[in-house]
Amino acid sequence: MRFVDVINKKAEGEELSTEEIRKMVDDYTNDRIPDYQMSAMCMAIRLNGMNARESTDLAMAMMHSGDVVDLSDLPGIKLDKHSTGGVGDTTTLVVAPLVAACGGTVAKMSGRGLGHTGGTLDKLESIPGTNVEQSMENFRKIVRENGVAVIGQTGNLVPADKKMYALRDVTGTVRSIPLIASSIMSKKLASGADVIVLDVKTGSGAFMRTKEEAFELARLMVDIGHLAGRKVSAVVTDMNQPLGMAVGNVLEVREAVELLSGEIPETDPLYEVCMILGSGMLELAGLAKDDAEARRMLKEKIENGEGLAKLRKMFELQGGDPSYLSKEGMEKLLNVKKHVFLKADQDGYVNRINAEGIGTAAQMLGAGRATKEDKIDPAVGLVMKVRCGDSVKAGDVLAELYVNNEDRLEEALKLLKDSIHISKDYRVPDPMVYGVIS
Repeated sequence: MRFVDVINKKAEGEELSTEEIRKMVDDYTNDRIPDYQMSAMCMAIRLNGMNARESTDLAMAMMHSGDVVDLSDLPGIKLDKHSTGGVGDTTTLVVAPLVAACGGTVAKMSGRGLGHTGGTLDKLESIPGTNVEQSMENFRKIVRENGVAVIGQTGNLVPADKKMYALRDVTGTVRSIPLIASSIMSKKLASGADVIVLDVKTGSGAFMRTKEEAFELARLMVDIGHLAGRKVSAVVTDMNQPLGMAVGNVLEVREAVELLSGEIPETDPLYEVCMILGSGMLELAGLAKDDAEARRMLKEKIENGEGLAKLRKMFELQGGDPSYLSKEGMEKLLNVKKHVFLKADQDGYVNRINAEGIGTAAQMLGAGRATKEDKIDPAVGLVMKVRCGDSVKAGDVLAELYVNNEDRLEEALKLLKDSIHISKDYRVPDPMVYGVIS
């Protein structure tokens, strides 16, 4: 069958066969299908969708388009977590070492930040000496010794996804739930984990702006994982305000250290989301019989310091200086030229925060990238002093900015101010967690 016939088939809303999907991915990866035909197929998929079987076939075909990581020689069940991207999302630096301290094997590959969202690799590299570009041999060695390592993607991992995403980005076909789900899951499956817990964000700072979209994406990714023979669950969480209070690389590492040191209360949203993700990983791996036992285990590793010890050891084994993971060390790294305070100009309640605006303001200060080539200043960013629902008085500090370069400071301050809405009327904040799909 000619590929144009396969395009017509999907354009008519019909199912594609497993063989048609495999051949499509193989031919496109190896330049036997031109971009203009693949663009037409992506648009047909965006308009007519794919069912769970088709989406799984697409994810599996992309997974096998390049290297597939084999972690079978590592002890225990291999665990991973993935976030669809957000602002102030420091969960990996908390959950990965905590789960490892509870007996899990966390061999994780992460990505960099772009635009208003932060990237785990950038946070890791904010600690001097840390090398996220480890060989697979060193990666395995670190995981064997410490139970946890977080590195960048190595080798020729999922080249079909890289090529397809670049095409989707310029053809208006990014916002397709089957294509998004297959893209994410192809990378997770190729990374070799047995257990995957997904954090699907929804709201102003997330890619999925509505809860309905987020649940649809979460369900499809869980279905793909199950059909591919993996244990997968998903949590749909709020991104209508930053998850943590810190937005910026060293600032977010400091917040993770504070949480692992027991300095952040259990009522804090970042703490709660970390507990949900960590307990999900432990339950799926069979390391805890239920959520209550998993939470007890995680809390114990915070209280006895073993979670923080795992994080420090991970940095050390990846070339970083663990002495920076202390109050004194963090202050050295956060020695910026200027601190600027955004203050409330009226009494009232914080009834809405635009998380995308907060993340973009931090990016303007140098904490993130507008393009992949941009350089990051690890010390800069901002710390929120309020959450939705808080009452404020005129003159109260809403956010503290850590500034080295003032070129875009005024622009960042204006955006930050516009992103924090204060009203005389109280509005009940959105819940931090909307649901769990297992």
